[in-house]
Amino acid sequence: MRRYHTPKGGLPGQSERLYAPATFTPSYAVIPAATMTDIVTSNLPGWNDARAWVLARPMTGFAETFAQLIVEIAPGGGSSEPEPDPSAEAVLFVTDGTPALTLAGTEHALTPGSFAYIPPGENWSIANTSAQTATFHWIRKAYEPVPGLAPPPPLVTHDDAVPDEPMPGTDKWATTRFTDAADLRHDMQVNIVTFQPGGVIPFAETHVMEHGLYILQGTARYLLNTDWVEVGPGDFLWLRAFCPQACEATGSEPFRYLLYKDINRHPKLKLAR
Repeated sequence: MRRYHTPKGGLPGQSERLYAPATFTPSYAVIPAATMTDIVTSNLPGWNDARAWVLARPMTGFAETFAQLIVEIAPGGGSSEPEPDPSAEAVLFVTDGTPALTLAGTEHALTPGSFAYIPPGENWSIANTSAQTATFHWIRKAYEPVPGLAPPPPLVTHDDAVPDEPMPGTDKWATTRFTDAADLRHDMQVNIVTFQPGGVIPFAETHVMEHGLYILQGTARYLLNTDWVEVGPGDFLWLRAFCPQACEATGSEPFRYLLYKDINRHPKLKLAR
């Protein structure tokens, strides 16, 4: 059964000590589920009855291409003007509740596992008309236009509607690709990667793409640079370019994570000033 971990906030008791897993290094960060408490949430302009855990934002000398937030909307809350930057594209991925997304003039009733791609400059709004909270990931990137190519169109789909694509030579490692990486209109992808118990990445991936990696389900040992860390539901891994990574799934259920990466653009040759 597919599950999508969702933070619930709160605050650890005074007798608890949840320090060890949190890590920030020059090449990666681990933001464990235990840190996502009430006191680290942010309120956002233009949003009503909503709060956000900001997991990643562009940082000079670290990961510079994207921001990732977990947004929780209380009953009756939402936003009619959620995006302050007209150059931003976005992906929404729902982990809990049933928010209503209006995108390109069409209303979509979202459920856990729903995925939406929102092109730059597109009008959209989101509301929680139910009696329960609704929670989703909001991944934002400044779109990098290409002469002669229009931005991709809006897309709304669901985890259950997109088949897993096995990696060559294995039935234990697969990727759910909501958009086509060969489509040069796209300059980012947000996928779900699934490892069956015992599945591995059998080499240290080392590449130019930045990653935001949120554990939806299951447990694993994950290689980050030179360190092996134990990760589980609700943990967030933030990787800068060229940080080596590998994975060994543990436990008796699938290990699944939501993965951001930047794709399909030339490396910039001039540093931002």
